Amino acid sequence: MVFGTANATTNATVNTAATTVVTTQDSEEAAPAEELGFHQGLKKRFIEGGPGFMGIVLLCLILGLAIAIERIIFLNLSTTNTKKLTQNVEDALASGGVEAAKEVCRNTKGPIASIFYQGLDRTDEGIEAAEKAVVAYGGVQMGQLEKNVSWISLFIALAPMLGFMGTVIGMIQAFDKIEAAGDMNPSLVAGGIKVALLTTVFGLIVAIILQIFYNYIIAKIDSIVNDMEDSSISLMDMLIRHKK
Repeated sequence: MVFGTANATTNATVNTAATTVVTTQDSEEAAPAEELGFHQGLKKRFIEGGPGFMGIVLLCLILGLAIAIERIIFLNLSTTNTKKLTQNVEDALASGGVEAAKEVCRNTKGPIASIFYQGLDRTDEGIEAAEKAVVAYGGVQMGQLEKNVSWISLFIALAPMLGFMGTVIGMIQAFDKIEAAGDMNPSLVAGGIKVALLTTVFGLIVAIILQIFYNYIIAKIDSIVNDMEDSSISLMDMLIRHKK
């Protein structure tokens, strides 16, 4: 009985050690799977979605982001401290006249300085001519600010449409497999439905990302346009006071 008890204790110890080793090995094997991370999982899902529609959706994201980043850089460079510019132009008008004010505008970047320059350049023709020049050139500058923004809205609309088209095609493929097999086997339709859902998800993700950039760009354009309008009114007031 003593030997039997000793053997049972030994076997229990061995089994416990084996269980610990197996658990440790399972944990070590699970760790690399978890270490795949977000990028590897995203790559896997992208490949599973199919290169056709997924590639087109990715192209929409790349082109949309490229245009959005270019617009953001351009708009940030177009932003001007309007209060400082207006004060500098007013001081130049008081001290050196129109030519000094034009020199201040030439040395300042941004659409507001360009509008000021156009208005000052027409002061010899009268206040009405200067006002018309400011309004006309303001429209030109607004067009420059909104350049290529419509392409971003196109990609926002196109990405989910492509995703939904991939969904429809995936469902059609799934039903074709059911029809060919003559049996409602879940394994037959799982692949097609999976492709359909992945294309939809990626299309919506692309649209959401581009929509955030688009709204920021529109808000930035509206802010600059408001500054342009306020500054134009201030310029007209300065020219009227200068003429007096």
